[in-house]
Amino acid sequence: MFENFDYLTLQQYWWLLIAVLGALFVFMTFVQGGQTLLHTLGKTESERDLIVNSLGRKWELSFTSLVMFGGALFAAFPLFYAVSFGGAYFVWMAILFCFIIQAVAYEYRKKPDNLFGERTYELFLFINGSLGIILIGTALGTLFTGGNFVVDEMHLSHWTKPTYGLEAVLNPFNVAFGLMLFFLARILGSLYFINNIDEEDIRNRALAIVKRCTIAFLVVFAYVAFELLTMDGYGYDPATKKVFVESGKYLHNFLAMPVVLVIFLLGVVLLLAGIFITLFKGSRKGIWPAGIGTVLTVIALILVLGYNHTAFYPSLSDLQSSLTIENSAGSRYTLVAMSYVSLMVPFVLGYIFAVWRAMDSKKLTIEEVESDPHHY
Repeated sequence: MFENFDYLTLQQYWWLLIAVLGALFVFMTFVQGGQTLLHTLGKTESERDLIVNSLGRKWELSFTSLVMFGGALFAAFPLFYAVSFGGAYFVWMAILFCFIIQAVAYEYRKKPDNLFGERTYELFLFINGSLGIILIGTALGTLFTGGNFVVDEMHLSHWTKPTYGLEAVLNPFNVAFGLMLFFLARILGSLYFINNIDEEDIRNRALAIVKRCTIAFLVVFAYVAFELLTMDGYGYDPATKKVFVESGKYLHNFLAMPVVLVIFLLGVVLLLAGIFITLFKGSRKGIWPAGIGTVLTVIALILVLGYNHTAFYPSLSDLQSSLTIENSAGSRYTLVAMSYVSLMVPFVLGYIFAVWRAMDSKKLTIEEVESDPHHY
């Protein structure tokens, strides 16, 4: 089947898969968002234990989704992986550190006589949920604004700034993108607690967080959306592969791909609907429309970033070094082989859904956590 696809179709297929995996990861950042709320929502040790154990049932899924997202990029578009992770490595090493300490925190927070004490590991969780997510968002923002790299004819790349990616924080759009993901993660985390935890005090505090973070999120989201629709983008000629600056490129992409525009608008509406029914209808199921809306919105953004002859990682040092899904993809043989493997993804997602449903069949309580000798 896949061997009958032309090379460009395979590249577009894998970009779509990466969009789906990236969107699922952004949804799963409710774990990180929840971690930043540990001491805001949990006023007693028992309440904090309840919150950590509620997240502890899902934290490995967020870590796994990040690994799958990065692994798919490495396999399908190895030049992007080499340029970004090999050049902007200060940023990516900081992100990796933030996720390593998350795993350490869940493993050792409740170990008897641990060296650092619970508060240290709770700080690790906060760092992962705040700095880790803001850095990821900032790094994703550079896919729109560009990086300082050069790629030669042998596909060897080097970074042209001694800060190796840290200069991204000087761009307001990149930082706003990071803050947008941060506030979104806190909203999703609060909605998750409202759905998953059966403690009235925690749910009431989570409602207050949803209100405050929604206001902050909408302000930052409006700024990012306005900048995205008005900023210069980078297109390329499909015949010559020459990259050029195009005014309003991402707006043009939305208009050229109306299905993607509909997906984006539907995603935003569902996200806001999840927040609305939680705040004004008393629903405890707002996480689901908000989560689906998040996934659809992120899918649309990633498709706009790479489809319609767009350079998805522009070079600020050498325009012709900019990366596209055509010049950064793996070989045709690699994409065909991996495409058959990708057919297993629906089964994996189905298994995750079944396990999730089994774990959440009963709302979590303080009594249940305290009765479990192996809790986080």
